[in-house]
Amino acid sequence: MKRTVSLVDYASSDSEQDEPTTQPPPAKGSSPPPTKKPRKLPALSAALLPQVPVDNPALHQGRKRTAAHVEGQWAAHVYVPLVVNRRSKLFKLLVRIYSSAKQLVPSLHPIGLTDADLSPPSSAGPEPPDNTIELHISLTRPTYLRAHQRDEFKRAVHALARTRASFPASFAAVSELTNDERTRTFLALELGAGHDELRGLSDGLKPTLQSLRQHEFYEKPRFHASIAWALLDGSSPPGDGQCSEDVDAQNCDFVTIPSFPPSLVPQLQREFCGELVKPGVGTFEADELHVRIGKEVTKWKLQ
Repeated sequence: MKRTVSLVDYASSDSEQDEPTTQPPPAKGSSPPPTKKPRKLPALSAALLPQVPVDNPALHQGRKRTAAHVEGQWAAHVYVPLVVNRRSKLFKLLVRIYSSAKQLVPSLHPIGLTDADLSPPSSAGPEPPDNTIELHISLTRPTYLRAHQRDEFKRAVHALARTRASFPASFAAVSELTNDERTRTFLALELGAGHDELRGLSDGLKPTLQSLRQHEFYEKPRFHASIAWALLDGSSPPGDGQCSEDVDAQNCDFVTIPSFPPSLVPQLQREFCGELVKPGVGTFEADELHVRIGKEVTKWKLQ
């Protein structure tokens, strides 16, 4: 005789707690059930939001960024350094050139030189702790890298340094150069000897810059070391930009000029160029290649 087993459905705990997906229609004459409004999430604390740098020209002598800040993007710059000892003839000449130019352009700002360097010995105060200043001879325009591109860029600069030998170089003239945006003008010392070697270094970086979709250096570069700058008011037409920098621009709260006086560079040439080109004054050995990415500087010796 077969025994019949009856199956009993037991409701699961989940089905008891779940809300039905549909509501039965309300009875005639009754009000529909109130609809629950979704609760708003609390606003994020300001401390958790990404911090965007605030561009304050008052902290940078009227300069502004020429390229807007982009999160995760790094400004890079490749250059040959020139370390100048404060006791050298070149350093003393730089002080004299700047002091003479300052008389014609009161709004001029020095590069590398400090107030102590420019003050009379009796009022200079304590000497700077470092007995040298560093000038830069640029090989690239400002280059903007994403975080994952930084190591690739440094490897390219390192590989270039390993294939090039150090070489003698010398300054040949005083000149005025402007940046690409025509927001600043620079008093610079242009290179004579060493130009071809510097061009070779700059050209060696072209494939990397092209692969990163960055601007190459100037087609007809004027290799130089800037020693002073002034803000421009933008009233004169753009020139041949050769001093493009990342932090830069005019501000109405600071003194601006249309350009250097036409007599400035010829006067400085007559007064100082003969001394600048003398052996042991404006000559030096170019023996290192530096790359700055953000605030980090990496250095390699030329072979």
